Amino acid sequence: MKATNYTSTTNACKLCRPIGACLAFRGVEGAVPFLHGSQGCATYMRRYIISHFGEPIDIASSSLGEKHAVFGGGPNLKQGILNVIKKYEPAFIGVATTCLTETIGDDVTMILREFQEEYLNESHSLKIVSASTPSYAGTHMEGFRGATRNIVEAMTRGVPAPVKKHSINIFPGFVSPEDIRYLKELARAFDAEITILPDISETLDAPILLEYPKIPKGGTPLRAIGQMHGALCSIEFGRSVDDTLSSAKYLSDEFGVDAHRIGTPIGIRETDIFVSILEASTGKGLPEEHRLERERLIDSMVDGHKYVFGKGAVVYGEEDLVIGLTSFLSEIGIRPLLCATGGKSPHFKKAIMEVTRGLLPEPPLVREGVDFWEIEQISKELSPDIILGNSKGYKVARALKVPLVRVGFPIHDRIGGQRILHLGYRGAQWLFDTIVNTLISAKQESSKVGYWYF
Repeated sequence: MKATNYTSTTNACKLCRPIGACLAFRGVEGAVPFLHGSQGCATYMRRYIISHFGEPIDIASSSLGEKHAVFGGGPNLKQGILNVIKKYEPAFIGVATTCLTETIGDDVTMILREFQEEYLNESHSLKIVSASTPSYAGTHMEGFRGATRNIVEAMTRGVPAPVKKHSINIFPGFVSPEDIRYLKELARAFDAEITILPDISETLDAPILLEYPKIPKGGTPLRAIGQMHGALCSIEFGRSVDDTLSSAKYLSDEFGVDAHRIGTPIGIRETDIFVSILEASTGKGLPEEHRLERERLIDSMVDGHKYVFGKGAVVYGEEDLVIGLTSFLSEIGIRPLLCATGGKSPHFKKAIMEVTRGLLPEPPLVREGVDFWEIEQISKELSPDIILGNSKGYKVARALKVPLVRVGFPIHDRIGGQRILHLGYRGAQWLFDTIVNTLISAKQESSKVGYWYF
């Protein structure tokens, strides 16, 4: 397709950095996410998060107005934190910046240091961690990864590491609460002690409660975060994670914790890599129930191969989700025609080439920094059979009359986005069944004579 020069963005294939930071902070025990900026930013992000996860979420705000753009937002930030302490009694406050505060140049690190000196004595246990997240630079994934690393740095700096190394750190990236629960189950099967950061398995997918808690239960325990530098090793999901945003690399460089930086374990090959690290770290083989899941998955791929082989797909979303899905599609016989993301990473295209090498007749088209207008224009010429991504691509799928399999974030037009399992053999089974049935359904709907078993 010939490139068209234009300057506008139509339905961006990404979200802003602060929303990613808020999601990371939400995965910490006793935490309240806090936005240093206008009230509108916090309202927008609450709406987005609630509609996907189906859970209430409080995001505090320094509520800056026009005058603060001139005089600075320091006093509002301090007063806002005091209000949060009084109302919520949190153990942790995660402060993320916004466009306004980054543009006017508020030195948040200095302001928070002043706050500590003015209002908190040495015995106060409250932890406050900040992340620089201007919305006009980067994506929600960079905000998520950056906030996660800042949490690790703040909680381990100056803290003696445990003498006995036995636990395993897992940095899963932005996956679903169901994915986190699966990782915990897999770790229990290996008898492995793990620390997952962030852990949104309860904080963003809680059971029904008679009373609304100001701060939901769950999240990565602060004590466990403070001991991550004494772990046996770290496992970080994501082939596109930059070194500056990598929590595993930080712990390796600063404390010598072995770092395993692998692809997001979607599909058989990438999950096999993850499992092999668990086997080596624990000295145990793959537990029987999970071995059977793998074998049932392979059996189902044989059964359904005739429905998927040679089909073409468009995949879009966060870089590491797209890479993982592309790897999975390639191993089941579907040709990824377009791999698109709104972010920009020097590792994205290389990773796509790595996970598809030797499996496709020709490499897929890779596009970074795109919006959904571009995705639609390119897809028209590629004529895909199926599209995989979040709800923001619905209009593209509708315009092309191609079925959409909803994965990732955000999923606004269906229920249960927080319960989608993407990871491991079990997640691959769900993906495979869903993709096959979606293709069969599309064939039935488009057939002039109908389609039936006989």
